[in-house]
Amino acid sequence: MLTRPWTLHILWALSTNGPMRFGVLRRQVEGISARVLTERLRTLESERFVFRHYEQTIPPAVTYGITERMKDIEKVLGQLEALARKWQGEGTVVGSGRGTAARTGASA
Repeated sequence: MLTRPWTLHILWALSTNGPMRFGVLRRQVEGISARVLTERLRTLESERFVFRHYEQTIPPAVTYGITERMKDIEKVLGQLEALARKWQGEGTVVGSGRGTAARTGASA
């Protein structure tokens, strides 16, 4: 579930920015459609990584945030971000599907 497209990006946005309404979260996760964001939030809520707070106003106000369960893996996300920034700084191509030779410039 955490490896599905957009899921970690959503969790990272909520983790670093705090609870957000749907529209604000959608702007934070550039490129995601409303349908996919809704699906991912529902899944994350059912797995207890995200909470959903509904206020019966006009228009309804729905806020999403991370749960205590999610806070347990925040440290791991921070480590992944640090590694990604390190690799980006080194000019490493991640996810090219070509193996180490493509990333280092060495011939296979």
